[in-house]
Amino acid sequence: MEQNNKELIIAQAETDVRNELENESTGHDWGHIQRVTRLARTIALQEGADLYICQLAALLHDLADAKLNPSEEHGLRRVRTWLDEHGVDPQDTGHVMEIISTMSFKGGNSSPMKTLEGQVVQDADRLDAIGAIGIARVFTYSGAKGRVMYDPEVKPRETMTESEYRNGQDTAINHFYEKLLKLKDLMNTAYGRALAEQRHQFMLEYLEQFYAEWDGEK
Repeated sequence: MEQNNKELIIAQAETDVRNELENESTGHDWGHIQRVTRLARTIALQEGADLYICQLAALLHDLADAKLNPSEEHGLRRVRTWLDEHGVDPQDTGHVMEIISTMSFKGGNSSPMKTLEGQVVQDADRLDAIGAIGIARVFTYSGAKGRVMYDPEVKPRETMTESEYRNGQDTAINHFYEKLLKLKDLMNTAYGRALAEQRHQFMLEYLEQFYAEWDGEK
């Protein structure tokens, strides 16, 4: 595909996804998409991945998110329809669909990424789930879903099926232990791991401060 056609597809994806997610209120909004796309570009340049595939997958990934659709299958059909309607090369469509269908955490039950581009986009998405932004998104999502901030009687779950991860009893603070603090060690790329280290440490410091304030120590 000609480079100018690829640029037009990226520009159209930006427009369509922004229109779709700009007012989304669970933390999977246009701001999230922008950050993930910028991170994906940065990591792709460092790791030598295909920028077009990384950007397109990053832009479209949450159109398929099961949290924003009746089902994961419905979301994936939406993405494939968009790719087909906008004339994306069939090989590129297959690559983007493979990335998007595999990148979700799913309670730690997702399959490994098969391509460098998939590893890049997954790292970018996971980086936006940790650090200061990640903390803000946890509480945004929890508030939108009616999930309590913290309950000392509700302990983090050690193992979960995908269904339990999606639907089980949880708190915002427990989500740190059930997902966010695990992500540092699940990064695929060297550059992703380097970025994750500082964000991981910030979350640990935040939790220490949170518990101290909860107990009235500070």
